[in-house]
Order: sequence, then structure tokens, then C-alpha cells
Amino acid sequence: MSKKKKSSKNKSKAVKVVADIKTSDEVLASQTEEQTETAQNDQAEAVVTETKEAPAKAEKEEQNKTADKSKKESKDKNAKNAKNKKPKEKGKLKRKTKETISELKKVTWPTFGEVVKKTGVVLAVVIIFAVVIFGIDMLLGFLTDFIRR
Repeated sequence: MSKKKKSSKNKSKAVKVVADIKTSDEVLASQTEEQTETAQNDQAEAVVTETKEAPAKAEKEEQNKTADKSKKESKDKNAKNAKNKKPKEKGKLKRKTKETISELKKVTWPTFGEVVKKTGVVLAVVIIFAVVIFGIDMLLGFLTDFIRR
């Protein structure tokens, strides 16, 4: 008997779970329908307000354009006046000197050994190119003398 009672209890629990699932599905379906309806209503209201506000927007844009033009004209006038008036900058030399010193502090200076090595490389390259150019010059000189004879 105990087995039969358990199975009937399990069946009633299963029926309740299925009923709960059906109701939750119905609730979700109704919520999605409500959301789509509200979205459609919002879109319709937006279209209506855009058509009503279109002339007002056009007027505002025209006003903004005229305001921008007047601002540009006043800036141009101010710029011309500023070019004519050259204000004296006080302490310009002092400021430049401070900036130069601060930049020189950031420089990594080579050691004496590095300077000597790099100077030697430069001198060697110069001597090699001088010898090459001298050789080409002598060769061309001999060729021109040979052709003249």
C-alpha cells in the first residue's frame, strides 16, 4: 500500500509542476505581447512628435547657423586686432633658458671612451672613401691620357 500512495503523490506533484510550467509560459507570452505593443506605441508616438517638431527644428537650425556666422565674423575681427597688437612677453628669454636647461638634463651624454671609439670609426670611413675616390680619379686620369694619344 505504501508504494501505491507514493506513486499517486508523485503523480499529483508532476501534475502541479506541469500546471506551473504552463502558467509560466502563458505569463511570458503575455509579457512579450505587452512589450511588443508598447514598443509599437512608442514608435508611433515618436513619428508623430517628429512630424510636429520638424518645423521647429528647422527654425532652430537656421538660428544656429546665423549665430555661428556672427561668431566667426567676430572671431575674424578679433584675430585681425590681435595681429595688429603684439603684446610684449615678459621673461621670454628666461623661460626659454629654463626650458633648454630642463631638456639638456634629460639627455644621456656619451662617455669619453664612446666618443673616442665613434670618432675613430668616422675617421676610418672617411679615409677609406678618400682612398677609393682617389683611386677612381687616378684610373680615369690614366684612361683619358691613353685615349688622347
